[in-house]
Amino acid sequence: MAVRHISSAANQEVKRLQALQKKTKRRREEHSFIAEGERLFRDTPAGCIREIYVTEKFLGDHGDLLEEKLSEIKECAGSPDYTVLTPELFGRISDTQTPQGVMCVAQMPRYTIRDLMGREAEPFLLLLENPQAPGNLGTIFRTAEAAGVTGIIMSADTADLFNPKTVRATMSAIYRMPFLYVQDFVSRIGALGKEGVDVYAAHLEADRPYDAFSYTGACAFLIGNEGNGLTKEAAAAESHKLLIPMQGRIESLNAAMAAGILMYEAARQRRTQE
Repeated sequence: MAVRHISSAANQEVKRLQALQKKTKRRREEHSFIAEGERLFRDTPAGCIREIYVTEKFLGDHGDLLEEKLSEIKECAGSPDYTVLTPELFGRISDTQTPQGVMCVAQMPRYTIRDLMGREAEPFLLLLENPQAPGNLGTIFRTAEAAGVTGIIMSADTADLFNPKTVRATMSAIYRMPFLYVQDFVSRIGALGKEGVDVYAAHLEADRPYDAFSYTGACAFLIGNEGNGLTKEAAAAESHKLLIPMQGRIESLNAAMAAGILMYEAARQRRTQE
């Protein structure tokens, strides 16, 4: 086992880690991202971990967790090494106000459309067109896993899933929820329809409420941008329009909230059918 120590802010590795935290382009070039904090470090699959960074305090408080993860990495034929950073350097790299003293560089998961279609149940998909709020995107992933969604398809202009704030908001669902970014989003919607997947879009012009449909078969929910909703092209490509009834003077719901309502209605129907 090799243990390194870094104490200089001029170290090129420190600068690289800062770039991975802040720049989408750098993450895409390396096809990797930073998972920070005890929870995410614990949940990151050993086979995805490329590098580990800790502080001396973390070693003293949670050395057993580090040893456990290093053993898992070794079983995956990886390199069970780690680097110790000073608290000051760790704070420079960290994206949180109260760093927990542990982070790892992880390889981005890769999936195909087949991975998203489900193996033991009918496809149950989310289709996201250009949501931009990191918290919304992360919350959608977290809720999707809880509701039993089989996969998430995102337009290419959707926010970066591996933004540090988004990664934290997923609560580790980022490792378990299959996803794809696609260039031609509208064509993908059409392709799903040809494969027998009913696509539902929440729309203010719809005349049927969301609980008037059956979602026990292959289905997908289409969710748009937080401010602008769905484009006309995406809305025209869906199979069905549905309405989420609202009272008072509210004009629309938060994208993550709307997605959650629809996902859990589908989950309820599928659970009742079993």
